[in-house]
Amino acid sequence: MVGILLIWWSLHQIPPQEWDKFTKALAKSKFWIIIPVFFILGLSHFIRALRWRLIMEPLGYKPSIMNTFLAVLIGYLANLAIPRLGEVLKCTLLSKYEKVPADKIVGTIVAERAFDVLSLGVVFLLALTLQFNVIKAGWDQLNHEQVTQASNSHQGLFIVLGIIITIIIIATILFFAFKHKFENVIASIKSVLLGIWEGVISATKLKKHNLFFFYTFSIWFLYLLATYIGLYGTEGTASSFSTAISCLAYASIGMIITPGGIGAYAYFLAKVLELNGIEYTLGLANGTLQWFSQVIIVIVLGGLSLIILPFINKQAK
Repeated sequence: MVGILLIWWSLHQIPPQEWDKFTKALAKSKFWIIIPVFFILGLSHFIRALRWRLIMEPLGYKPSIMNTFLAVLIGYLANLAIPRLGEVLKCTLLSKYEKVPADKIVGTIVAERAFDVLSLGVVFLLALTLQFNVIKAGWDQLNHEQVTQASNSHQGLFIVLGIIITIIIIATILFFAFKHKFENVIASIKSVLLGIWEGVISATKLKKHNLFFFYTFSIWFLYLLATYIGLYGTEGTASSFSTAISCLAYASIGMIITPGGIGAYAYFLAKVLELNGIEYTLGLANGTLQWFSQVIIVIVLGGLSLIILPFINKQAK
């Protein structure tokens, strides 16, 4: 829903007289650029599977590279529909085909995401170093929008808080009323949480730290390379490597806040390019092309993985 609203919002930022320029920019796009981006992002997904496998080693599990890679791709496909569903699904799939506890490897996903957040922070620091004025202008604009929205939403906030407090009170009453029935449920939840925690701390027991950091650097470098090449996909948007770093920083936020980055990815990328002197209309066309390329890659690779994963494991049996 948020993604659809962002698509509507981003498209309505285009003045009526600029619509022709937007559609022409998309029509004249270098669609062949999807081919190198396909292989670059495909490689990044493979390296991500290798890194995930590395985090599982301290737990005593070493699933096959192929099953891990295919599970990662299916996870990306699921995330297009429902955010974070893919993280749970790929753990479930790996648990099914490799006989590893799903709760523990969910913990390794939490650890992975923590490192990704740190990596994104490093990308922002690089962008801040190379394009201080652009990043500052972007944050100022974002903060201004947040302040404006906050000033108009105090009443809604009080309503939400009232609902939350009411739910907490009702849940507390029900808990004490049926406490004995909840004991088994609580014990099960505790067991799952302990398994997840064991998976999380596995990242602190890595024996191949250098390899882990190499994988992490490679993943984000490939993301950057794909973004940089993608900027050449539309006329008038080819930019420097430093601009690509800023685009990656903000577009990654877009990928987080909506399923598959729908709406948000193209909007944030367009705003960064606009701050770099490129027309918003052209930037939005480029962001749309890059987002579309990534979605096609995930659909193709994820769809093939759905077919291949059960097939190869059936053959193995």
